[in-house]
Amino acid sequence: MIKTIAIDMDGTLLNKMQEVSEENKEAIQRAQREGVEVIIATGRSYVEARFALDEANIDCPVISVNGAALFTEDGKIAASNPMSAATAKMVAEFLEEQGIYFEIYTSQGIYSKDYEKSISVLVDIFVTANPEMDAERMRKFAEERLQLGQVTSISDYSELFSLSNVEYYKILSFSKDLNLLNQVASKLNGQGGVTVTSSGRENVEIMSTEAQKGTALEAYVKGKSGSMQETMAIGDNYNDVSMFERVGLAVAMGNAPLDIQELCDEVTGKNDESGVAQAILKVLKQSAY
Repeated sequence: MIKTIAIDMDGTLLNKMQEVSEENKEAIQRAQREGVEVIIATGRSYVEARFALDEANIDCPVISVNGAALFTEDGKIAASNPMSAATAKMVAEFLEEQGIYFEIYTSQGIYSKDYEKSISVLVDIFVTANPEMDAERMRKFAEERLQLGQVTSISDYSELFSLSNVEYYKILSFSKDLNLLNQVASKLNGQGGVTVTSSGRENVEIMSTEAQKGTALEAYVKGKSGSMQETMAIGDNYNDVSMFERVGLAVAMGNAPLDIQELCDEVTGKNDESGVAQAILKVLKQSAY
């Protein structure tokens, strides 16, 4: 019996309009009424995640920034797995040497040296999740998210590293040179206690090795005296793999890459078909018998 459901956002819970469909909303709320705990696990910052959830009137805990921070249902931070300032600085300096654009996700918001590149990063993530979507509409969504996500322009990242009381959750890098991006990912993965993953074809996400969705989810479930065997994870991309590898039921979206689908136990509908609702209703029906 499934007692906990972890759900990714972009390309999973959200449709091509970057909204939670009525079907997904109703399925989540039904699961909660029936005693199943729902938790969101996203690469988004908490502020970005909450905007879409608030629109749908969904209240639940949130694993944000790929597992770097866990927030309770009432918005309080319960745990975090940041990089050290020294590690974040090392990664930033290496990326700058390679001429690769990046953003730094912190406990104080997101920092960027190039607003236009910030938009490009988000458009890439959106298009990856919704390849049929109009690019101009994607840009509009990206601009809205930057405004909501507390993105701060900064001329020199050294200014950021000089601040006190800042936790460094994730560095999101972006390049259309896929060979260079792959080389950077290979070089950084495992260096200085960081791990590398991706949520789009032209981005690389760099975090603490402890900041993974699966690690955060497992800590959360066990902290509630639950079982990972009784946990289902629904996702569509490579930053969901750490969850898929740990849960009792791994469900890939119909829009997920083929290798992600093959990794999972089941494949549900696409994000624009309310595939999350399909997966939730299926397990609720099974639990009824």
